[in-house]
Amino acid sequence: MKASYFKHILKFKTPSGTSRGILTSKESWFIIIKTKSSFGIGECSLIPELSPDPISSFETKLKEVCKKIHLGFDKLSKDLIKFPAISFGLETAFRSLNSESPFIFSNSNLTTGQNGIPINGLIWMGSHSFMKKQISDKIRKGFSCLKIKIGSLNFTEECDLLKFIRSEYSEYDLELRLDANGSFSKESALKKLSKLSKFNIHSIEQPIQVNQWDEMASLCEKSPISIALDEELIGAYSVADQDKMLNNIKPDYIVLKPSLIGGIQNSESWIQSAKNLGINFWVTSALESNIGLNAISQWSYKNSSFLHQGLGTGEIYSNNIDSPYYIQNGVLKYNPNDSWDKNFFTNYLT
Repeated sequence: MKASYFKHILKFKTPSGTSRGILTSKESWFIIIKTKSSFGIGECSLIPELSPDPISSFETKLKEVCKKIHLGFDKLSKDLIKFPAISFGLETAFRSLNSESPFIFSNSNLTTGQNGIPINGLIWMGSHSFMKKQISDKIRKGFSCLKIKIGSLNFTEECDLLKFIRSEYSEYDLELRLDANGSFSKESALKKLSKLSKFNIHSIEQPIQVNQWDEMASLCEKSPISIALDEELIGAYSVADQDKMLNNIKPDYIVLKPSLIGGIQNSESWIQSAKNLGINFWVTSALESNIGLNAISQWSYKNSSFLHQGLGTGEIYSNNIDSPYYIQNGVLKYNPNDSWDKNFFTNYLT
């Protein structure tokens, strides 16, 4: 068994606004594991200013992992607590290697093309007109659930945008989710949530910054809108830490991003902790290429929470890896008659 890695810079078709600035590109690292008869591939996705992996030692750790690949995932993962992106990439590379096909982790109605995953349409931050155009485009494409990133515009403008949507579509026609990325202050959060509730919002992710458990718990108790924890989950890797957080804050939902919270196994640990407390969840990709999206989507389908998932990021790059995935009427689907672009990594298999 041998392993190697390489970097690929993914380029956004359109500059995409987040609470941390405008993204025009994003780097991903790929792990290839080879044996005489098969190979596996996994993606380590990094988001600037959000991924907790130490950037200064990231490639050094990746090189070390590849040199020790014979130890297997269970042993190697013990030294990857501070490198959740590498942990996710390594875990999915081994799952890829041990499957009958590097891209089919387990046969399901998703991979046979019989079924798909309902997803939310992601609306990036930007000017009022830019966001309005995105919303119109997503609705025209058949999405019944939109996730709107807020916090970049004046709050009054954002309310006007939501008012416009609700003047055209009721909560029965269109589910609206918001993602504040911690942009509300703890002093103003409840007041803003009260104003936003007039627009029949399904939920809001991370209204205030992380590590303010008492304030977040108070919001979860008083908010007229259901609250989902997102960035709050980053860094809590033990079951004890997960249980403590959820018991203290008591959110309505948690949002699972395997690349940011340590991989599939750790995500499953979060699911169990949440279920024990009656907390629901959905899964979101963290700007991975189609390689990472594939691993997350197949796992998500097997662990479906029957909510719209956040898996619609495959179309945002101009140089993504060609894959059988496509989106139809707000549903992520897999066409088994299409093929993966193996030329993307063929050089690393020789």
